[in-house]
Amino acid sequence: MAVDFERDLSRDGLSPEKIQAQIKRSKDRITSAPVAILLCLDMSEMDTYPDEKRQQAERMMAVQSVAAAGLQLLLAAHVEGLGGVWVCSPLFVQETILNTLNLPETWEPQAMFFIGFPADIPEARERKPLEEIAYYAKSNNPERMK
Repeated sequence: MAVDFERDLSRDGLSPEKIQAQIKRSKDRITSAPVAILLCLDMSEMDTYPDEKRQQAERMMAVQSVAAAGLQLLLAAHVEGLGGVWVCSPLFVQETILNTLNLPETWEPQAMFFIGFPADIPEARERKPLEEIAYYAKSNNPERMK
């Protein structure tokens, strides 16, 4: 993964010092975690459709399912007093991960989770009021709401 990361950061025009600092941070996160979990998507069990629109919707449902599973994983870890970090770096190096871990071809690495006991528990960030981030739709035709 580090080789792929270095190549991509070089293409982005980062200095060698910044590249090495980011690679070190990434390696440290992976190697210092007591547990690393890789979540993968597998379309081989999903429905197939003859048209592109429904096939794209099926893929989106699979991606959403993987994300929902990741959220449940983090919630379960939290209940057990564990901390977790969700990173999506596997999306950028799927082939490298498949080859390195000898995973089935149909698996698509989506996310990696680092799980362990937290060194510290940060203060909760202030949240925006719900009114700022939600939209409540009102129908101008009450009959449609039935």
